Amino acid sequence: MKLIIGNKNYSSWSLRAWLAAKQSGLSFEEILVPLFGEQWEQAKQDDSGLSPSHGKVPILWDEETVVWDSLAIMEYLSDKVGRDRFWPKDDTARGMARAMVAEMHSSYGSLRSECPMNVRKRFQGAQISEATRQDVVRILGLWAEARARFGAGGPFLFGTFGAADIFYAPVVSRFLTYGFQVPGFAEGYMQAVWEHEWLAEWIAAAEDEEWVLEQYDSIAAE
Repeated sequence: MKLIIGNKNYSSWSLRAWLAAKQSGLSFEEILVPLFGEQWEQAKQDDSGLSPSHGKVPILWDEETVVWDSLAIMEYLSDKVGRDRFWPKDDTARGMARAMVAEMHSSYGSLRSECPMNVRKRFQGAQISEATRQDVVRILGLWAEARARFGAGGPFLFGTFGAADIFYAPVVSRFLTYGFQVPGFAEGYMQAVWEHEWLAEWIAAAEDEEWVLEQYDSIAAE
């Protein structure tokens, strides 16, 4: 399999697909195309590059199968290796995990636009709108409920690392980047995610990247 991703410092959807590929336990080749650079523009014109998703990453190639969109990639991989690797076994917990992942996939537009993922940066005193504050409150409420009801088996949302943690990992990154004040339980959860071996690997690679996108690096200074 081949997984095409964007810059590790900025591409939140790439992080989700990459974590899903790691979670699957399957071997895959990682192909990184820098966002908005010459390679990016060339790849969008190349039939063997980004064209199946109209110039978007991530994309998973598995022989003749091409899957784009992070959620679709995760679901495709879970079909290949068994859904219990990604989702809680308990029906009630699995139902909530699915709802949380779907909400992350389709919601929180204000948080996404005002606070893009930037693994390397730490902004002080970032100003956010009321809409973004409401996104943050909603996310913290979901985290609290998942941890209280289903988190006894470990430090992650549903105990062990799974689909919900994969989809909220970029949110953890955002909360750290923009210095959001969160309750103690959320600090513990965020630490567990940030110190996970796969996140540590991604963070180290992001730190080593040479590409800088000024529109994201200066956003909180406005």
